[in-house]
Amino acid sequence: MIEIQRKTKETEISLKLGLMGSGKASISTGIGFFDHMLEAFAKHSLIDLELTCKGDLIVDAHHSVEDVGIVLAQALKKAIFPIEGVERYANVVVVMDEAAIECCLDLSNRAFLVFDLELDGSIGNFDLELVEEFFRAVANNACLTIHFECKRGKNRHHIVEALFKSFAVALRRALVKNNRIGIPSTKGIL
Repeated sequence: MIEIQRKTKETEISLKLGLMGSGKASISTGIGFFDHMLEAFAKHSLIDLELTCKGDLIVDAHHSVEDVGIVLAQALKKAIFPIEGVERYANVVVVMDEAAIECCLDLSNRAFLVFDLELDGSIGNFDLELVEEFFRAVANNACLTIHFECKRGKNRHHIVEALFKSFAVALRRALVKNNRIGIPSTKGIL
């Protein structure tokens, strides 16, 4: 179990992460829709996740969402690297009713995000531009290469939920054990 604490003037976060878990989650950020997305991530990645965040929500949710992304990514990086004997790459399309979102993932130990989605407006009081901020924090701090593409979709809730689930499933598949691979790089290290 990886444990990370982070305290700034804007947020106080406590996280426990079990990479090869069963998808159990206990999430409390004070942002209902975000909690729902993180619970979906845990469930479909099979990562056990305990997370509390006390943020300056009186300002808005930006600091909380971005800082949760940073802390989650730090835990993922600690749990994943250095990697050996795993697939490394994965891609998946997750459909949710009319929405279809693709996530392509490389456990590259190099940070890069392609976010090919147009998200505007909000779901409840959750500003949808924070979705990209969250995943940018995850990619940058976990040193993952992540590409997202919206194949189709109209309902913003379906699109965002399929996005979190596609990342979860791609991560789960990239971490599949394959001892024939050894270190999954011609460089000999990741």
